Amino acid sequence: MDSSRAELRDHSIAVEDGWITGVSAGSPDREFDQRIDCRRFLAVPGFINTHHHLYQTLTRGFAQSRGQPLFSWLKELYPIWSGLDETMIRASTRAGLAELALSGCSTCADHLYVFPRGSDSFVDAQVEEARAIGLRFCATRGSMDLSQKDGGLPPDSVVQARIQILRDSERLVSAYHDSSPGAMTQIALAPCSPFSVTPELMMETAGLARDLGVRLHTHLAETLDEERYSREMFGSSPVELLDRLGWLAEDVWLAHCVHLSGQDVDMFAEKKVGVAHCPTSNMLLGSGLAPVRAMLDAGVAVSLGVDGSASN
Repeated sequence: MDSSRAELRDHSIAVEDGWITGVSAGSPDREFDQRIDCRRFLAVPGFINTHHHLYQTLTRGFAQSRGQPLFSWLKELYPIWSGLDETMIRASTRAGLAELALSGCSTCADHLYVFPRGSDSFVDAQVEEARAIGLRFCATRGSMDLSQKDGGLPPDSVVQARIQILRDSERLVSAYHDSSPGAMTQIALAPCSPFSVTPELMMETAGLARDLGVRLHTHLAETLDEERYSREMFGSSPVELLDRLGWLAEDVWLAHCVHLSGQDVDMFAEKKVGVAHCPTSNMLLGSGLAPVRAMLDAGVAVSLGVDGSASN
């Protein structure tokens, strides 16, 4: 299709060094190293999945039969995820990215935030598997430092100390982040959520990301339980909390954003915050319907995410 959505038939697409350099009627007017006859196919842009949890491929369908909302669903699965090891991370990343590739997805942002003991190379393993599959990959280094004993949702077995999280975040950016156009591998920093991360980690992660020139990501406003938790713990809505922590800016995209006020939507538009809309996960967990039409009308950049296979 062209920019007016007219379908183009009997056209050629020229690709050089991984970039589309031309679309023209008929055969190209010069020679190329390779020609692929695609007359039986439909050429469309690659889909971009802006929010995934590839490790959850291993627990697909496990807790779905009981129709649980997010918080109880997480509490059931956290103890299982605490047993993750590198072999499991590699297998789930490989399987999840292969599924995406077969469905026409060319780019995936993955949010890995569960780091039990022995997880130092989890993100490194993901990057290696993504390169083997051949998808463009944004590995977001997730984190949790607020366990149940401190008022958070996750158990102690899957949280880390703040200094450990920040050091590993800096290491991964240095090792893998490619800021050039068309990069195949990028790193973003992604504390999990307001109910599993301390305000201190949120602020320090934002400062580190901006010092390193990488983007920020987190879950936000997914459920009414989160809304109640945020007001009880912090005296504000999730969006107000994020604004207070210095997070609402152009270098941030947020997952879910189901429960937003009109003022929240306007703030996102003003500060150019992006949103990863995850409709199938929201439906399965009964989280609600995100105000997508209102966000689009306000000028918010809204993309699609599949969320984890365990809630999809």
